[in-house]
Amino acid sequence: MKKTIVIAHNYTKNSFAYMSYSLAHFLANDGHKVIFMSHKPFFEKPIYEKVNNGELIVYSWSNENKRPTGYIDFLLFARIFLKHKPDICIGHFVGENITSIVSKIFSLGKTKVYNYYHTLSSQLNIDSTLSTPKRKILKFRKKIYSKLFVDCFICPSNLSKEDLFQVFGIKKSCVILNPLEDRFISDQNNINNNEIMLSFLGRIDFSKGIFELVEAFIKYIENNKNTKIKLQIAGNGSKVELLKNKIAGIEKIKFYGGLEYNAVDAYIKSGHYLVIPSLFDNLPTTGLEALMNEKPVLISNNTGLTNYLNDNYDCYKFDVNNEEIVNVLERVENNFGDYYKMTENARKTYLELFTIEKYNNKIKTLLFDIK
Repeated sequence: MKKTIVIAHNYTKNSFAYMSYSLAHFLANDGHKVIFMSHKPFFEKPIYEKVNNGELIVYSWSNENKRPTGYIDFLLFARIFLKHKPDICIGHFVGENITSIVSKIFSLGKTKVYNYYHTLSSQLNIDSTLSTPKRKILKFRKKIYSKLFVDCFICPSNLSKEDLFQVFGIKKSCVILNPLEDRFISDQNNINNNEIMLSFLGRIDFSKGIFELVEAFIKYIENNKNTKIKLQIAGNGSKVELLKNKIAGIEKIKFYGGLEYNAVDAYIKSGHYLVIPSLFDNLPTTGLEALMNEKPVLISNNTGLTNYLNDNYDCYKFDVNNEEIVNVLERVENNFGDYYKMTENARKTYLELFTIEKYNNKIKTLLFDIK
Protein backbone atom coordinates (compact mmCIF):
# COMPACT_ATOMS: atom_id res chain seq x y z
CA MET A 1 0.00 0.00 0.00
CA LYS A 2 1.39 3.38 -1.02
CA LYS A 3 1.93 5.93 1.75
CA THR A 4 2.53 9.66 2.12
CA ILE A 5 5.70 10.29 4.10
CA VAL A 6 7.13 13.51 5.57
CA ILE A 7 10.88 13.90 6.09
CA ALA A 8 12.13 16.97 7.98
CA HIS A 9 15.85 17.53 7.47
CA ASN A 10 18.19 19.31 5.02
CA TYR A 11 17.57 18.54 1.35
CA THR A 12 21.19 18.36 0.29
CA LYS A 13 23.87 15.96 -0.88
CA ASN A 14 26.63 18.02 0.73
CA SER A 15 26.52 16.84 4.34
CA PHE A 16 25.52 13.78 6.33
CA ALA A 17 21.92 14.92 5.56
CA TYR A 18 22.45 13.06 2.27
CA MET A 19 20.98 10.12 4.19
CA SER A 20 17.58 11.87 4.09
CA TYR A 21 17.98 13.16 0.54
CA SER A 22 18.70 9.62 -0.60
CA LEU A 23 15.90 8.13 1.51
CA ALA A 24 13.39 10.55 0.00
CA HIS A 25 14.30 9.44 -3.54
CA PHE A 26 14.38 5.78 -2.49
CA LEU A 27 10.86 5.92 -1.02
CA ALA A 28 9.48 7.92 -3.95
CA ASN A 29 11.06 5.46 -6.37
CA ASP A 30 9.21 2.73 -4.45
CA GLY A 31 5.93 4.40 -5.30
CA HIS A 32 5.29 6.54 -2.23
CA LYS A 33 4.54 10.25 -2.01
CA VAL A 34 7.34 12.02 -0.10
CA ILE A 35 6.97 15.50 1.40
CA PHE A 36 10.38 16.93 2.31
CA MET A 37 10.61 19.88 4.73
CA SER A 38 14.03 21.41 4.09
CA HIS A 39 15.73 23.67 6.62
CA LYS A 40 18.77 24.10 4.36
CA PRO A 41 18.99 24.85 1.51
CA PHE A 42 16.09 27.29 1.26
CA PHE A 43 13.75 27.13 -1.73
CA GLU A 44 11.53 30.10 -2.64
CA LYS A 45 8.94 27.78 -4.20
CA PRO A 46 8.12 24.10 -3.72
CA ILE A 47 9.94 21.64 -5.95
CA TYR A 48 7.75 18.98 -7.57
CA GLU A 49 9.43 15.89 -8.94
CA LYS A 50 8.01 12.71 -10.42
CA VAL A 51 10.12 9.70 -9.45
CA ASN A 52 9.11 6.53 -11.32
CA ASN A 53 5.89 5.39 -9.62
CA GLY A 54 6.08 7.92 -6.80
CA GLU A 55 6.21 11.64 -6.15
CA LEU A 56 8.59 13.97 -4.30
CA ILE A 57 7.66 17.49 -3.15
CA VAL A 58 10.25 19.66 -1.41
CA TYR A 59 9.11 22.58 0.75
CA SER A 60 11.15 25.05 2.81
CA TRP A 61 10.29 26.57 6.16
CA SER A 62 9.22 30.21 6.36
CA ASN A 63 12.63 31.88 6.80
CA GLU A 64 15.99 30.79 5.41
CA ASN A 65 17.87 32.51 8.26
CA LYS A 66 15.88 31.15 11.21
CA ARG A 67 15.25 27.74 12.68
CA PRO A 68 11.64 26.52 12.31
CA THR A 69 10.37 27.08 15.84
CA GLY A 70 7.65 29.76 15.69
CA TYR A 71 3.91 29.91 15.06
CA ILE A 72 4.44 30.95 11.42
CA ASP A 73 6.21 27.66 10.70
CA PHE A 74 3.56 25.82 12.72
CA LEU A 75 0.81 27.27 10.50
CA LEU A 76 2.89 26.64 7.37
CA PHE A 77 3.30 22.96 8.12
CA ALA A 78 -0.33 22.67 9.27
CA ARG A 79 -1.45 23.78 5.80
CA ILE A 80 0.96 21.34 4.15
CA PHE A 81 -0.23 18.54 6.44
CA LEU A 82 -3.91 19.16 5.70
CA LYS A 83 -3.19 19.26 1.97
CA HIS A 84 -1.25 15.99 1.82
CA LYS A 85 -2.44 14.11 4.95
CA PRO A 86 0.79 12.12 5.54
CA ASP A 87 0.73 8.66 7.08
CA ILE A 88 4.32 8.77 8.39
CA CYS A 89 6.59 11.55 9.65
CA ILE A 90 10.39 11.29 10.09
CA GLY A 91 12.02 14.19 11.95
CA HIS A 92 15.63 15.34 12.41
CA PHE A 93 16.88 18.03 14.78
CA VAL A 94 14.78 21.18 15.27
CA GLY A 95 12.41 20.49 12.37
CA GLU A 96 11.05 17.45 14.17
CA ASN A 97 9.20 19.44 16.86
CA ILE A 98 6.64 21.15 14.64
CA THR A 99 6.22 18.22 12.24
CA SER A 100 5.61 15.80 15.13
CA ILE A 101 3.14 17.98 17.02
CA VAL A 102 1.15 18.98 13.93
CA SER A 103 1.10 15.40 12.63
CA LYS A 104 -0.28 13.93 15.83
CA ILE A 105 -2.82 16.69 16.49
CA PHE A 106 -4.24 17.01 12.98
CA SER A 107 -4.36 13.26 12.36
CA LEU A 108 -5.91 12.62 15.78
CA GLY A 109 -2.93 10.42 16.58
CA LYS A 110 -3.07 8.29 13.44
CA THR A 111 0.14 9.52 11.74
CA LYS A 112 3.17 7.48 12.81
CA VAL A 113 6.00 9.71 14.04
CA TYR A 114 9.66 8.64 14.01
CA ASN A 115 12.18 11.15 15.37
CA TYR A 116 15.96 10.93 15.46
CA TYR A 117 18.04 11.07 18.63
CA HIS A 118 21.29 12.33 17.14
CA THR A 119 23.09 14.06 20.02
CA LEU A 120 23.93 12.55 23.40
CA SER A 121 22.73 14.47 26.46
CA SER A 122 26.21 14.36 27.99
CA GLN A 123 27.63 16.01 24.88
CA LEU A 124 25.01 18.76 25.02
CA ASN A 125 25.67 19.35 28.72
CA ILE A 126 29.42 19.81 28.36
CA ASP A 127 29.09 22.29 25.47
CA SER A 128 25.91 24.02 26.65
CA THR A 129 25.83 27.63 27.88
CA LEU A 130 22.37 27.16 29.42
CA SER A 131 21.85 27.29 33.17
CA THR A 132 21.11 24.08 35.09
CA PRO A 133 17.47 25.06 35.81
CA LYS A 134 16.81 25.71 32.11
CA ARG A 135 18.37 22.38 31.13
CA LYS A 136 16.07 20.66 33.63
CA ILE A 137 13.04 22.39 32.15
CA LEU A 138 14.07 21.31 28.63
CA LYS A 139 14.60 17.75 29.84
CA PHE A 140 11.12 17.65 31.40
CA ARG A 141 9.60 19.13 28.23
CA LYS A 142 11.26 16.46 26.07
CA LYS A 143 9.84 13.69 28.28
CA ILE A 144 6.31 15.04 27.92
CA TYR A 145 6.72 15.76 24.23
CA SER A 146 8.01 12.25 23.49
CA LYS A 147 5.10 10.58 25.30
CA LEU A 148 2.49 12.63 23.45
CA PHE A 149 3.89 13.05 19.96
CA VAL A 150 6.52 10.38 19.12
CA ASP A 151 5.90 6.72 18.33
CA CYS A 152 9.55 5.71 18.08
CA PHE A 153 12.98 7.33 18.32
CA ILE A 154 15.56 6.22 15.78
CA CYS A 155 18.96 6.00 17.46
CA PRO A 156 22.15 5.97 15.33
CA SER A 157 23.95 3.74 17.85
CA ASN A 158 23.36 1.56 20.89
CA LEU A 159 24.98 4.27 22.98
CA SER A 160 22.31 6.79 22.00
CA LYS A 161 19.58 4.24 22.73
CA GLU A 162 21.03 3.77 26.24
CA ASP A 163 21.35 7.54 26.71
CA LEU A 164 17.73 8.08 25.66
CA PHE A 165 16.54 5.60 28.27
CA GLN A 166 18.87 6.58 31.10
CA VAL A 167 18.31 10.33 30.78
CA PHE A 168 14.68 10.53 29.66
CA GLY A 169 13.30 7.10 30.59
CA ILE A 170 12.20 6.57 26.98
CA LYS A 171 11.98 2.94 25.88
CA LYS A 172 10.26 3.32 22.49
CA SER A 173 13.37 3.36 20.31
CA CYS A 174 15.31 1.34 17.77
CA VAL A 175 18.90 1.41 16.48
CA ILE A 176 19.59 2.08 12.80
CA LEU A 177 23.14 3.12 11.98
CA ASN A 178 23.60 6.38 10.09
CA PRO A 179 24.93 5.80 6.56
CA LEU A 180 27.30 7.68 4.32
CA GLU A 181 27.38 8.10 0.55
CA ASP A 182 30.17 6.07 -1.03
CA ARG A 183 32.52 8.62 -2.58
CA PHE A 184 35.64 6.47 -2.42
CA ILE A 185 38.38 6.91 -5.01
CA SER A 186 41.59 4.99 -4.32
CA ASP A 187 44.79 7.05 -4.38
CA GLN A 188 47.02 5.54 -1.70
CA ASN A 189 50.12 6.28 -3.76
CA ASN A 190 49.69 10.00 -3.12
CA ILE A 191 50.33 9.72 0.61
CA ASN A 192 53.69 10.62 2.17
CA ASN A 193 55.01 7.59 4.06
CA ASN A 194 58.09 9.41 5.36
CA GLU A 195 55.81 10.70 8.10
CA ILE A 196 52.75 9.42 9.96
CA MET A 197 50.01 12.01 9.67
CA LEU A 198 47.15 11.97 12.16
CA SER A 199 44.08 14.01 11.23
CA PHE A 200 41.43 15.57 13.46
CA LEU A 201 38.27 16.86 11.80
CA GLY A 202 35.39 18.24 13.79
CA ARG A 203 33.96 20.96 15.96
CA ILE A 204 36.52 22.74 18.15
CA ASP A 205 34.67 22.38 21.45
CA PHE A 206 35.40 20.71 24.77
CA SER A 207 33.17 17.67 24.15
CA LYS A 208 35.28 16.67 21.14
CA GLY A 209 38.37 15.99 23.26
CA ILE A 210 40.64 18.06 21.05
CA PHE A 211 42.44 19.67 23.99
CA GLU A 212 43.15 16.32 25.63
CA LEU A 213 44.53 15.10 22.29
CA VAL A 214 46.77 18.15 21.86
CA GLU A 215 48.15 17.97 25.41
CA ALA A 216 49.02 14.27 25.05
CA PHE A 217 50.49 14.82 21.58
CA ILE A 218 52.76 17.60 22.86
CA LYS A 219 53.94 15.34 25.67
CA TYR A 220 54.63 12.53 23.20
CA ILE A 221 56.71 14.58 20.76
CA GLU A 222 58.67 16.14 23.65
CA ASN A 223 59.66 12.65 24.82
CA ASN A 224 60.21 11.27 21.30
CA LYS A 225 62.31 13.82 19.42
CA ASN A 226 62.69 11.61 16.34
CA THR A 227 59.04 10.67 16.00
CA LYS A 228 57.55 10.54 12.50
CA ILE A 229 54.09 11.41 13.84
CA LYS A 230 52.48 14.75 12.97
CA LEU A 231 49.02 16.13 13.70
CA GLN A 232 46.75 18.17 11.44
CA ILE A 233 43.54 19.75 12.72
CA ALA A 234 40.55 21.10 10.79
CA GLY A 235 37.31 22.53 12.12
CA ASN A 236 35.44 25.47 13.53
CA GLY A 237 33.88 26.03 16.92
CA SER A 238 33.63 28.19 20.00
CA LYS A 239 37.13 27.27 21.25
CA VAL A 240 39.17 27.96 18.10
CA GLU A 241 41.16 30.84 19.60
CA LEU A 242 41.93 28.79 22.71
CA LEU A 243 43.22 26.00 20.49
CA LYS A 244 45.37 28.35 18.40
CA ASN A 245 47.04 29.66 21.56
CA LYS A 246 47.62 26.11 22.76
CA ILE A 247 49.44 24.97 19.60
CA ALA A 248 51.24 28.20 18.71
CA GLY A 249 54.87 27.53 17.70
CA ILE A 250 54.56 23.72 17.58
CA GLU A 251 55.88 22.65 14.17
CA LYS A 252 54.39 19.16 14.23
CA ILE A 253 50.83 20.50 14.60
CA LYS A 254 49.09 22.30 11.75
CA PHE A 255 45.68 23.98 12.04
CA TYR A 256 43.58 24.54 8.88
CA GLY A 257 40.39 26.02 10.32
CA GLY A 258 37.05 25.09 8.81
CA LEU A 259 36.75 23.11 5.58
CA GLU A 260 34.12 23.19 2.87
CA TYR A 261 32.33 19.85 2.68
CA ASN A 262 33.74 19.10 -0.77
CA ALA A 263 37.25 19.29 0.72
CA VAL A 264 36.64 16.74 3.48
CA ASP A 265 37.58 13.59 1.56
CA ALA A 266 40.86 15.04 0.29
CA TYR A 267 41.76 16.18 3.80
CA ILE A 268 41.09 12.77 5.32
CA LYS A 269 43.02 10.99 2.57
CA SER A 270 46.01 13.29 3.06
CA GLY A 271 46.66 11.60 6.40
CA HIS A 272 47.14 8.04 7.61
CA TYR A 273 44.71 7.88 10.54
CA LEU A 274 41.73 9.96 11.64
CA VAL A 275 41.66 10.70 15.38
CA ILE A 276 38.33 10.88 17.25
CA PRO A 277 39.16 11.76 20.90
CA SER A 278 35.58 12.69 21.89
CA LEU A 279 34.65 12.88 25.56
CA PHE A 280 31.09 12.03 24.48
CA ASP A 281 29.82 11.36 20.97
CA ASN A 282 27.13 9.34 19.25
CA LEU A 283 28.12 8.10 15.79
CA PRO A 284 30.58 10.75 14.56
CA THR A 285 30.20 11.26 10.82
CA THR A 286 33.93 11.93 10.46
CA GLY A 287 34.56 8.35 11.53
CA LEU A 288 32.30 7.04 8.77
CA GLU A 289 34.05 9.34 6.29
CA ALA A 290 37.40 7.89 7.32
CA LEU A 291 36.22 4.28 6.97
CA MET A 292 34.63 5.03 3.61
CA ASN A 293 37.92 6.57 2.46
CA GLU A 294 39.91 3.50 3.54
CA LYS A 295 41.41 5.16 6.63
CA PRO A 296 41.64 3.46 10.03
CA VAL A 297 40.72 5.53 13.07
CA LEU A 298 42.13 6.20 16.51
CA ILE A 299 38.93 6.38 18.50
CA SER A 300 37.79 7.18 22.02
CA ASN A 301 35.88 4.51 23.91
CA ASN A 302 33.27 7.19 24.67
CA THR A 303 31.65 7.15 21.23
CA GLY A 304 28.82 5.04 19.90
CA LEU A 305 30.87 4.23 16.81
CA THR A 306 33.53 2.46 18.88
CA ASN A 307 31.21 -0.48 19.53
CA TYR A 308 31.05 -1.26 15.81
CA LEU A 309 34.82 -1.30 15.29
CA ASN A 310 37.49 -3.84 16.23
CA ASP A 311 40.74 -2.85 17.90
CA ASN A 312 43.86 -3.59 15.84
CA TYR A 313 41.63 -4.41 12.85
CA ASP A 314 40.15 -1.13 11.61
CA CYS A 315 41.04 1.09 14.57
CA TYR A 316 43.00 1.61 17.76
CA LYS A 317 40.79 2.33 20.77
CA PHE A 318 41.69 4.41 23.81
CA ASP A 319 40.28 6.13 26.89
CA VAL A 320 40.53 9.89 26.82
CA ASN A 321 43.34 10.65 29.24
CA ASN A 322 46.96 11.66 28.84
CA GLU A 323 48.49 8.24 29.44
CA GLU A 324 46.09 6.35 27.15
CA ILE A 325 46.50 8.80 24.27
CA VAL A 326 50.30 8.63 24.57
CA ASN A 327 50.03 4.83 24.53
CA VAL A 328 47.95 4.85 21.36
CA LEU A 329 50.48 7.13 19.66
CA GLU A 330 53.16 4.61 20.56
CA ARG A 331 51.04 1.80 19.10
CA VAL A 332 50.69 3.73 15.84
CA GLU A 333 54.42 4.35 15.52
CA ASN A 334 55.54 0.88 16.61
CA ASN A 335 53.04 -0.99 14.42
CA PHE A 336 53.04 1.12 11.28
CA GLY A 337 53.76 -2.02 9.26
CA ASP A 338 50.11 -2.99 9.86
CA TYR A 339 48.80 0.24 8.35
CA TYR A 340 47.85 -0.97 4.87
CA LYS A 341 46.05 -4.05 6.17
CA MET A 342 44.09 -1.79 8.51
CA THR A 343 43.11 0.45 5.58
CA GLU A 344 41.60 -2.56 3.80
CA ASN A 345 39.73 -3.53 6.94
CA ALA A 346 38.42 0.01 7.46
CA ARG A 347 36.89 -0.06 4.00
CA LYS A 348 35.36 -3.49 4.67
CA THR A 349 33.72 -2.19 7.84
CA TYR A 350 32.17 0.71 5.94
CA LEU A 351 30.77 -1.62 3.26
CA GLU A 352 29.39 -4.03 5.86
CA LEU A 353 27.65 -1.47 8.07
CA PHE A 354 27.35 2.07 6.75
CA THR A 355 26.24 2.15 3.11
CA ILE A 356 23.22 4.13 1.93
CA GLU A 357 21.68 0.98 0.46
CA LYS A 358 21.70 -0.85 3.80
CA TYR A 359 20.26 2.21 5.55
CA ASN A 360 17.41 2.70 3.08
CA ASN A 361 16.33 -0.92 3.35
CA LYS A 362 16.40 -0.86 7.16
CA ILE A 363 14.26 2.28 7.26
CA LYS A 364 11.85 0.67 4.80
CA THR A 365 11.60 -2.38 7.07
CA LEU A 366 10.91 -0.15 10.08
CA LEU A 367 8.28 2.06 8.43
CA PHE A 368 6.32 -0.71 6.80
CA ASP A 369 6.82 -3.38 9.48
CA ILE A 370 8.39 -5.82 7.06
CA LYS A 371 9.15 -9.11 8.82
